[in-house]
Amino acid sequence: MTTTRTIRHMSQSRKAAASGWIGSALEYYDFFIYATAASLIFPQIFFPSENPTVAIVASLATYGVGYVARPIGAFVLGHWGDTHGRKTVLIVCMFLMGISTMAVGFLPTYQQVGILAPILLVILRLVQGFAVAGEISGASSMILEHAPFGRRGFYASFALQGVQAGQILAAAVFLPLAAYMPTDAFNSWGWRIPFLLSFFVIVAGYIIRREVDETPAFAQEGARGETPRSPIVQAIKLSWRDMLRVICMALMNVIPVVATAAYAVQPAYGIGFAKDVYLWIPVLGNMLAIFVIPFVGNLSDKVGRKPPIIVGALLSGLLAFVYLYAISIRNVPLAILVSLLMWGVVYQGYNAIFPSFYPELFPTRTRVSAMAISQNIGTTITALLPALFATVAPPGSDNIPLTVGAIAFGITVIAALAAVTARETFRVSIDDLGNPKAVPMPRADYERQRAEAASGAAAIPT
Repeated sequence: MTTTRTIRHMSQSRKAAASGWIGSALEYYDFFIYATAASLIFPQIFFPSENPTVAIVASLATYGVGYVARPIGAFVLGHWGDTHGRKTVLIVCMFLMGISTMAVGFLPTYQQVGILAPILLVILRLVQGFAVAGEISGASSMILEHAPFGRRGFYASFALQGVQAGQILAAAVFLPLAAYMPTDAFNSWGWRIPFLLSFFVIVAGYIIRREVDETPAFAQEGARGETPRSPIVQAIKLSWRDMLRVICMALMNVIPVVATAAYAVQPAYGIGFAKDVYLWIPVLGNMLAIFVIPFVGNLSDKVGRKPPIIVGALLSGLLAFVYLYAISIRNVPLAILVSLLMWGVVYQGYNAIFPSFYPELFPTRTRVSAMAISQNIGTTITALLPALFATVAPPGSDNIPLTVGAIAFGITVIAALAAVTARETFRVSIDDLGNPKAVPMPRADYERQRAEAASGAAAIPT
């Protein structure tokens, strides 16, 4: 019977990881095709202006609006995930994201309906931001709570590997369109194709996520009658310090913001990167990240969550200077090489770890709410940075790489300091997570259980 139970837990661990990977990939495909379009096409068709700087800032601001909605979605969907279950909230997120993204593909342009076009665009972006707010916290919590002890970092990293895959897919769908379609055709209808493909996201996401059981940790909370009526209040009351740390660590989102710096392709800046070349930069970086993420997640199960985050934050912040300089001197090979190192490798020291580290800082009863709220506040702040960059370093200004790079590096220092002050969690049992006084398992016992989990001999979360 023990063997049967172990096999079932292992099966659910793998299903949860697969569901998190595929679900995150599909949802973030939806989220990031908007980001790509906001850089490449929206300034021309939704925000026409005689001043190109105004059009760029307006378009990127609507990209940021999606992040503004995320804290609101985090409150609502985090509450849902802690009171109704991880599985349910992930299905809700999938439907909201898929429908709102598909609707963007049907929008009229500014030339057709005037000011109504950007208004509708903003509304749909708000729905997108609301929906995605529950994705990573819900998926991370589900995978973590299904994962065997000693392997939580490895399993949880698949949620972010899926996010990177979604970004690759988002850019890769645009690549042939931007490269091979005539400009007039791309501007009139070609850009709509990636958005309309979201219909398949809705269908595929639902089929995948309905196959995963609710997590044992959440089920036990319900069986003991400990499901909170107001998890948000409990989270803020009991875990506000850790929530503040997560907000600061989530500012690391500045690195992908910098890596997709729109000024490389905007005519007003005069850099002159071809659109298809620009799109290859995040594609290649994310392709490398897909291979790096599980390695780093596994490493965090050996050495802890904090060291990779601290090193990744500081080094990627320093590399931002080099990357921006490479763009400024129009050196495409150097820009690609540095982006691979900065985004594809070094940044993953943070990116691969936070799906395990963040939920491990909070107890089961408030885990989704606490992580969703704090992480989304942090990413919202960084999502407003493109508009800030375009304002403080507008076309024609001097020292753009130094100005933008200094802001980025300062933010990564804040994230690293937040990680330094956090407690280590990788050797704490799942029942003690969120308890600041929890005693980690002795190293020898932990290594033994980790080896058993890796071999499949022990797959039950502890």
